[in-house]
Amino acid sequence: MNKESERIQSIISEKRVKLHFFEPSQRKIWTVVGLGDEHWIDPDGGYCSCPGFYFGKLNGKPTCYHLESVCLARKDDQVETIIFSDDEFSDFLSGLISDL
Repeated sequence: MNKESERIQSIISEKRVKLHFFEPSQRKIWTVVGLGDEHWIDPDGGYCSCPGFYFGKLNGKPTCYHLESVCLARKDDQVETIIFSDDEFSDFLSGLISDL
């Protein structure tokens, strides 16, 4: 198993793929919690907020290990879902953006 595969397995087994689900609007925000950081993921749009995704795209790499982790966690039903009220959406989004 290569280093990237080990990272992906670690992320999934440690339940660091998070789906933040807001009710009643049913808005969703995906994140992957790292060691000291958190990255926003759009699995349907093929986007990750990490620098590795950005620089990888510049070098022709189609994805990053965070995005691969989310896709695999979804497939294997290994996602931690956290339910919020729509009243919390603005503050959550502000906090996520400030971490970028």
